Amino acid sequence: MSSFIKIEEPVRPVPANGPSRPSALWTLGFRPFYLLASGFAALSIALWALQFSGWLGRPYLQGPMWHAHEMLFGFTLAVVVGFLLTAGSNWSGRPTLSGKPLAALALLWLAGRVLVLTPFGWTAALVNAAFPLCAALALGIPFFAARNRRNYFFVGLLLLMSLAQLGVHLAQLEVLRLPAWVGIQVALDVVLFIMAVMGGRVIPMFTNNGVRGAQAQRQPRLEQLTLGSTLALLAADLLQLPGPLLVLLLGLCAAAHLARWALWQPWKTLRVPIVWILHAAYVWIPLHLLLRGLAALGWVASSTAVHALTVGAIGALVLGMMTRTARGHTGLPLQAGRAEIACYLMVLLAALVRVFLPLIAPAQTLNAVLLSAALWSGAFGLYFVRYWPILTRPRVDGKPG
Repeated sequence: MSSFIKIEEPVRPVPANGPSRPSALWTLGFRPFYLLASGFAALSIALWALQFSGWLGRPYLQGPMWHAHEMLFGFTLAVVVGFLLTAGSNWSGRPTLSGKPLAALALLWLAGRVLVLTPFGWTAALVNAAFPLCAALALGIPFFAARNRRNYFFVGLLLLMSLAQLGVHLAQLEVLRLPAWVGIQVALDVVLFIMAVMGGRVIPMFTNNGVRGAQAQRQPRLEQLTLGSTLALLAADLLQLPGPLLVLLLGLCAAAHLARWALWQPWKTLRVPIVWILHAAYVWIPLHLLLRGLAALGWVASSTAVHALTVGAIGALVLGMMTRTARGHTGLPLQAGRAEIACYLMVLLAALVRVFLPLIAPAQTLNAVLLSAALWSGAFGLYFVRYWPILTRPRVDGKPG
């Protein structure tokens, strides 16, 4: 992704009639979906500008609703599906989608991104709700065949994402009387729970494996409290829990996540960027929960809390995991170079600017949004360019995947 960074790969002869390494884009789910997600994240700001300029006419989803829908059900869901299809093969010991079925699922995702920019609301609703449903089916078949009960809940979460997305569209189409933002909040809670589960599984392990002298720990009771309170938050939003009770739950959940993070010893990871980015991302979760509690009390804008989760936690954790899993599954060293570090710093700076500059200087809110958007687009655009050759070529060690 950068002209000043090179990656050492075995030198292989190239015949006169063309390259010797065919595309491996459709061999595993992470390859197409990481590229689609990063490319879309970089281009979404341009699409946002086209809406404001009037070049897109009157699309079905407009303004903040389009932005929220696409960042959740477009960008984030693509990464989640790509990761789960890849990890699911390891967890179950059985193959997940590849080849033409994987290409068809990617095409379904792409169709959803296009349709929300058209006037065809019902078609957009059905296609977009079908994507996580099909992903759940693709994941469920190997899981149930292998009786991989530990991960069944991921299938349920994808189904819940399909229902939440359908709810957003039905509210938008005035079929449901509930506000469309209820579906957005439920989807945010689902993504938060997925990050809590996966963060607890991989961040301590990656820390201990990648950082000499680290002793990241997990305490069973704290794990139960953290995941239980996060799941309770999802239920509270579904039931529209009254403000005071919601604030108490948010405070408890934030404290549990912060205590969990401290046990992972983030201060010991500062010399290992491919690990510290995961810790830097995770700390945005308790920060989001605290800000959401303040928003419920009317002390800060609700968008401040939302962007702490979406730009800070989701954006940074996605970049960290897309870097590590892409390198691991293509046979490359688990090390971050200057391009990767630039991505990490840009997305973290985007979060800091978007969340804190409007709090410190409200008059600079528009500038904060523009600067944060530019940093976000730069981070994911850099990832796309840097990882295109990595994700489209076979593994450098010759292994399948």
